Amino acid sequence: MLPEDAARASSDVVVQLPAAFMLDGATYARGGRLGFEGVDFYVAGRGGALGDVGGEVVAAAFVFFNPATVIEGWDRSRAVMPRREATAAFVGCLATWASEHLGEGVEWGRLGALCGRILDAASPAAAPLFAAWRAVPEPVEPRALALQRLNVLRELRGAVHGAAVVASGLEPLEAVLVRTPFMAPVFGWPEPYPDVTRCRPAWEQAEAATNRVLARAYGALDGAELDEFVELAALAQKGAA
Repeated sequence: MLPEDAARASSDVVVQLPAAFMLDGATYARGGRLGFEGVDFYVAGRGGALGDVGGEVVAAAFVFFNPATVIEGWDRSRAVMPRREATAAFVGCLATWASEHLGEGVEWGRLGALCGRILDAASPAAAPLFAAWRAVPEPVEPRALALQRLNVLRELRGAVHGAAVVASGLEPLEAVLVRTPFMAPVFGWPEPYPDVTRCRPAWEQAEAATNRVLARAYGALDGAELDEFVELAALAQKGAA
């Protein structure tokens, strides 16, 4: 398998599997017990890797969210706990979710090792949230480690895709409506929504550009290793409960 093909073939797993712990009800409940309101734990936990920056910086890094939603959540969460503590708590939810939902039928250590090599080879250019998450302390348990590294790869893919979307001439909301319209309200975008019928070709070009750029990092693995990474990632997603 070629690197660009591997980036394309693993894209759904990279995007969806880490998102499962973020959207899990137990994660929201944990945030509530810590003192966060609504989605503020997500904003503080994900964005906290950047440190105590302004809300506008976090909104810029999130790309596809309504900036006002991110800024409001970031500002509300400031008094709950220091930023990097919020990220540590978020990672704790990731580890708990991994232990409860990821099965034993996957070579988690190998998946984490292959993913780690991709991350090590990746450029952080135009990807500040990826760079920040790559520096977050990692869990030791193999399932949690693999999931966290997939989450860091997700941040890389999100940054690259965000840049490709903007370069294509699309607005972030338009890209959301093309790919995952059901997520628009979750991302804080109010109705009415624009008609994006004519936006799909530009979005598809941005998606293709994303895979071309990511191929540089995936190129850290040889063809057989790329096959193995894609297979293990697919097994990980299939076995998630």
